Amino acid sequence: MAGPRTPTVPDAPVAPWKRHIVLQLRQRDRTQKALFLDLMPAYNRLLEKAELLAQFSEKLQPEPSDVTPTTHQGPWEEESGPDSGQVPSPANLRVKWQEEEEGLRLVCGEMAYQVVEKSAALGTLESELEERQGRLAALEASAAQLKEARAGLTEQVEAWQALNAAQRATYDKLREHAGLQEVALRRLEEEARDLLEKLVQRKARAAAERNLRNERRERAKQARVSQELKKAAKRTVSISENPDVLCDGVREGAETVALATPPESLESEACEKWKRPFRSASATSLTLSRCVDVVKGLLDFKKRRGHSIGGAPEQRYQSIPVCVAARLPTRAQDVLDAHLSEVNAVRFGPNSSLLATGGADRLIRLWNVVGGRLEANQTLEGAGGSITSVDFDPSGSQVLAATYNQAAQLWKVGEAQSKETLSGHTDKVTAAKFKLTRHQAVTGSRDRTVKEWDLGRAYCSRTINVLSYCNDVVCGDHVIISGHNDQKIRFWDSRGPRCTQVIPVQGRVTSLSLSHDQLHLLSCSRDDTLKVIDLRVSNIRQVFRADGFKCGSDWTKAVFSPDRSYALAGSWDGALYIWDVDTGKLESSLRGPHCAAVNAVAWCYSGSHVVSVDQGRKVVLWH
Repeated sequence: MAGPRTPTVPDAPVAPWKRHIVLQLRQRDRTQKALFLDLMPAYNRLLEKAELLAQFSEKLQPEPSDVTPTTHQGPWEEESGPDSGQVPSPANLRVKWQEEEEGLRLVCGEMAYQVVEKSAALGTLESELEERQGRLAALEASAAQLKEARAGLTEQVEAWQALNAAQRATYDKLREHAGLQEVALRRLEEEARDLLEKLVQRKARAAAERNLRNERRERAKQARVSQELKKAAKRTVSISENPDVLCDGVREGAETVALATPPESLESEACEKWKRPFRSASATSLTLSRCVDVVKGLLDFKKRRGHSIGGAPEQRYQSIPVCVAARLPTRAQDVLDAHLSEVNAVRFGPNSSLLATGGADRLIRLWNVVGGRLEANQTLEGAGGSITSVDFDPSGSQVLAATYNQAAQLWKVGEAQSKETLSGHTDKVTAAKFKLTRHQAVTGSRDRTVKEWDLGRAYCSRTINVLSYCNDVVCGDHVIISGHNDQKIRFWDSRGPRCTQVIPVQGRVTSLSLSHDQLHLLSCSRDDTLKVIDLRVSNIRQVFRADGFKCGSDWTKAVFSPDRSYALAGSWDGALYIWDVDTGKLESSLRGPHCAAVNAVAWCYSGSHVVSVDQGRKVVLWH
């Protein structure tokens, strides 16, 4: 009996494990077939013998008619039996055949039992073979599924590779386009710088030409005045004994040459000179020559003030009224999240009811102080960068802000958009302040320059080059004071080109505050101290320190109270510290609403409110 054949797939690659299973099955078939090859012929021969014996036994069965009664024979019959042909009797044959048949039956039973055993073993092997064939079919199905999955994954990989190649090509194109855009941007920036330089040069040339014209006009006027005075000196003058008449004559002569109000000392000196009685023409001519000298002195005085002879006098703001005695703040009245990010600057208007705050969100917000609360008034937009400093002009009608986009910007209160942009710095502008004269401002920058601006014409009238970053500036009558990163405070005469004085401090200067009487200067520095400088002797008068006080940034602002009795500053831990200027002792410290470093503080001119701003977007009104 042949074993079952293993199904094969034509023209399909056979795996090694499949080949191994087929070889094992064929080896088992050969072994079992060899056992059955001996057993089956023997079984067939046994069946043939059994059939032959059955035929013999049917033939040997006696028929009823042939049966004869048995007679008793004598001994001679028995002896004669063998001699009569030696034929065995049927009974003996039957017994013999029965014994053989019984033996064959035993052998046949044994063989049948062996056949049954072999058949059971064969069934077991066949079932095992079927199980293995089932497992083989399942493995083949799983292998087919895995092949299909592999084919799908291969297609996905190819698709992703194609997509990646397309995206890489797109990225290369975008990168190339970005490079071209950067080149175009650099070219535009260079063109903008060239245009700006040309504009600055043109304005400088225009200013130089204007100054030259003014100087020529002034020289012409001086020459004309000198000629008139020389002509007057040659005339015969009648001298009166009344000194008032002479003094009036001097005044009238001064008015004819369009002089601005001369100093009282010069005028009194001229009057005293004219009060003396004259007795000769030579004395008269000497007196007139002295008058010429006086006029020339007046001309030189006007030159030193930086004005032409025929120019108008300086237009100054009216002085801001301040309180006589400021009140110390004790509690927070209002707390607001005023900006979208940290707040860097705060400033009160001259009327103490308007407040300006500037932050890193490029916005300036104006607030009204009403009944101990801050009410939104207006938002000034258009700043090109983070606001670092804000300032009101003494009239309260304009707001000036320093920004990180290398410019300062000017707004008019009531208008949301910027009125002017003061561009010319090459790095972040850190400070911007109004001067006491109208249409004048000063800015300081990290490009190591301090610039003076004519706001009427929006151009830089003067550039001061410094050796260090400028963090803050303040302005007096004829002085500009700047604080720098190299731990020095510099003084500049607004009428001269050079630095007049340098005061070193022990730390990077973060802010400056000038008292209302312009006699004291408050500086805050990164050595966590505040210093009061007496400008009359140019010496440090007080140094303020406190446990826990620490500057939170390079732009931490400290201020005087309006009456200069106290110094106020914010710390990195959100607390406010107030020192007594006269005694140098810590007067009080305020804690509460601030959870981040305080960047700036402001004290209103009426002395009743204090405002502080921090890096956590909060604005706090203290009373």
